[in-house]
Amino acid sequence: MSVEIDLLPLDDELIKVQDDVRNFFDWNLESDIESANQLLLTVESTTIGVWTRPQRSVTIANLRRRLVLRETKIAVLGAAVEESEIISMLESPTLFVAADGAVGVLSSLPESISERAWSRLVCIVSDADGGDGTIEAVRRSIPVILHAHGDNIPSWRNLLQVAVNVQNPPRIVLTHQTPEKIDGMYNPGGFTDGDRAICFLIALGVPLERILLLGTRTDVVGKWSGATNPKEKLIKLQWMAKVLSIIGVKY
Repeated sequence: MSVEIDLLPLDDELIKVQDDVRNFFDWNLESDIESANQLLLTVESTTIGVWTRPQRSVTIANLRRRLVLRETKIAVLGAAVEESEIISMLESPTLFVAADGAVGVLSSLPESISERAWSRLVCIVSDADGGDGTIEAVRRSIPVILHAHGDNIPSWRNLLQVAVNVQNPPRIVLTHQTPEKIDGMYNPGGFTDGDRAICFLIALGVPLERILLLGTRTDVVGKWSGATNPKEKLIKLQWMAKVLSIIGVKY
């Protein structure tokens, strides 16, 4: 029987920021709760074995083995990541965790390098709006840390529909952004896919000094950002900067 690993935020401030973001954008908590509960119900209503609650715990244990128990560096791929950064990382045994659509950078590499890069990808952290890159990761059965928030119900439904039809559906872990505990889901903190990826890694037990940030920019909207309103996205990136400062990560 697998031991339940709880993914607790590094600092309660990371959960408070989620309330601050809701207040700033005038988003309501009920929508976040509704999306989370619907996501949980949808996943647990399927017949996919690796999506059951015990198997989702196994997924966390597997990720922990690969990311925490080995002394490797982990590069979090953000929306402004460049192909050259990935190529240079392949010279060392660095593993990759992608923030949603940033995973698309791996397919844009020359074919001879692309497969090597994909083999380093441990999981993607996604709210399901990353487009072609995210869909490619799902088709390759890369584990997805799938996030629910108030306005992404159609997005996660579409992504799950893709995943259901993959020969080997990817393993998943479910996250939410509400202050309440939801059994079967986690809130490690964070707001955008990029900073949530870092919150997830730290909650999993990865030491901060082993995490590298590639393509994390707060001054420009990266080319791998999903469907987005550029003006609003730049404001969101300032909130991401606040989360990163709470964690104490440099970028």
